[in-house]
Amino acid sequence: MTEAWEAAVEAQIQGAVQRGEFDDLPGMGKPIPGRGMPYDESWWIKSFLEREALPSDLLLPTPLQLRRRIEQLPAEVRDLPTEQSVRDFVGQLNAQIVAWLRNPEGPRVAVRPVNADEVVRRWRTEHAPNGPRTPTVEAPPAPAVAPTRRSRWAWLPWRRAS
Repeated sequence: MTEAWEAAVEAQIQGAVQRGEFDDLPGMGKPIPGRGMPYDESWWIKSFLEREALPSDLLLPTPLQLRRRIEQLPAEVRDLPTEQSVRDFVGQLNAQIVAWLRNPEGPRVAVRPVNADEVVRRWRTEHAPNGPRTPTVEAPPAPAVAPTRRSRWAWLPWRRAS
C-alpha cells in the first residue's frame, strides 16, 4: 500500500516538473545559505528575527530588557510633545518595572523605577525656547565663620573640654 502511495506522490512531482512549476523559485541556482558553516543551535531563531525584522533585544531576559529601556529613555521621550506625555511614558515603564520587582524572573539584576521628575527636568531643558541649555555650576557659598582647629584627640570621651 505504501508503494502505491509513493508512486502517486512521485507522479505528481514529475507532472509539476514537466509543467514548469518548480522553475523560477526564489534562490534557484544559488547555494544553500549556511552550507559549509559550523552548526548553530539557534539558527532558526536568528533567521526568524532577521526575516521578521524584529530586534534581538527580545531574546534578553526581562530585567535586562528593562535596563535597556531605561538607558534609551532620554532618546524615547525627546520627541514627545508635552510634559504630561513624558510623565505617562515614564509611568508605563515604571509599572513594568514594579511588576517585574513583584515577581522577578531570570537573573538577579538591579532595576529600579525611574524618577519621573528627573526625566521631565531633562526634557524641559531640551525643549527650552532657546534650545538646550548647558547647566551652570554654582560655587558653594563661603562659610560665614572660619572653622576652628580642634585637637585630633578631642573626640575621645574621657578628654575634658578645655
